[in-house]
Amino acid sequence: MALIRRVALLSLHTSPMEQPGSGDAGGMNVYIRELASALAEAGVEVEIFTRSTSANQPAVEHPDPGVCVHNVLAGPLKKIPKEELPGLLHSMVAEIEQIRRRQPHGRYDVIHSHYWVSGIAGLELSSLWGVPLVHTMHTMAKVKNLLLESGEQPEPRRRELGEHRIVDGAARLIANTSAEAAELVSHYGATYDRIDIAPPGVDLSTFTPAFRAKSRSERGISPGTFHLVFAGRIQRLKGPQVLVKAAALLRKRRPDIDLRLTILGSLSGNKEFNLRRLVSESEMDDVVTQLPPVKAPELAAWFRAADVVVMPSFSESFGLVALEAQACGTPVVATRVGGLSRAIFHGRTGLLVDGHHAADWADALEALYDDPATRQDMGRAAAIRAQNSGWARTAAITLESYHAAVDNHVGGRLVQAFPAS
Repeated sequence: MALIRRVALLSLHTSPMEQPGSGDAGGMNVYIRELASALAEAGVEVEIFTRSTSANQPAVEHPDPGVCVHNVLAGPLKKIPKEELPGLLHSMVAEIEQIRRRQPHGRYDVIHSHYWVSGIAGLELSSLWGVPLVHTMHTMAKVKNLLLESGEQPEPRRRELGEHRIVDGAARLIANTSAEAAELVSHYGATYDRIDIAPPGVDLSTFTPAFRAKSRSERGISPGTFHLVFAGRIQRLKGPQVLVKAAALLRKRRPDIDLRLTILGSLSGNKEFNLRRLVSESEMDDVVTQLPPVKAPELAAWFRAADVVVMPSFSESFGLVALEAQACGTPVVATRVGGLSRAIFHGRTGLLVDGHHAADWADALEALYDDPATRQDMGRAAAIRAQNSGWARTAAITLESYHAAVDNHVGGRLVQAFPAS
């Protein structure tokens, strides 16, 4: 078995240093940061490449021992829509190659790319460096396009073609769940023998079930309040509009419930999506509190302050929020889609809802309100289950995938990396 000493992680469309819940930053950012740290603890040097978006960013950052982040200069020093990033692929690849040449070691044993833009760059670098590419999709264009709401723009054809090229050219593919692996096979023609399943982990030192009463008190949540929490980017795909409508229906149906809803996140994607207006139109201004994204320790405290964490997503490759909330001892109500159907044990650590009808979501929330004993049992079961989901396990599976990629790599194969528009 080949020895893996050094890995190049590509996250070109968003930096792992970004605050999750804002812009394009979400669970993937947490995934890369935590995976890199866990790999470093296992003895692997990790260098992350991401695009620089500000003149104030240093060329290199060191978030954890054994981990460095290279902020690659390509295009304007500002955030740009990720749809424009394919036009910068050639310059990003060229700059990454220059950075590699300046390193004393001069080489990497494997490339691990995240999201399709990085995967396309990874194919080019794999050919250039003669090392294998391992890729994690996180989301897929064909899956997202199947779940579009009326009026929403589909993912571009260029992305679909790029993802097909990545599936064909990568040495290994890492999926978060068996459901994601099945999507790679059915939509992109991948073969199971090249797919490894590495479920994301959770930081068990931060996301803990202790001090729930204190967390509620410090955030002004009284013992009798039924407190719902949503954490994520404010976009239709994450479904906060479903939760607001369901909460409004529950309030009309059950005026006896002292209901409070806290939404943690910032607007992402379609700027015409106006959640505040929906809250006002639903006459929920006195119930709903919208706050910006928060750091992990504060997020954990909000999860502990919640009776239920709600995830009405239309698509999730895994749903890291679900695992983090459960690690805090809080049951989760989520859509039965993608990885959420694996992250939550229906009836044991939370509830799964089919579809996005507000009445169905109101029913699920009302059932949990009326049965506080079951809520507490679910929370305890959730916290126990999460104890087996540390990032060290994710890193160990990922490292096995790297070994398989290196052992089976055929160097020098040229891949047509950059798809036509």
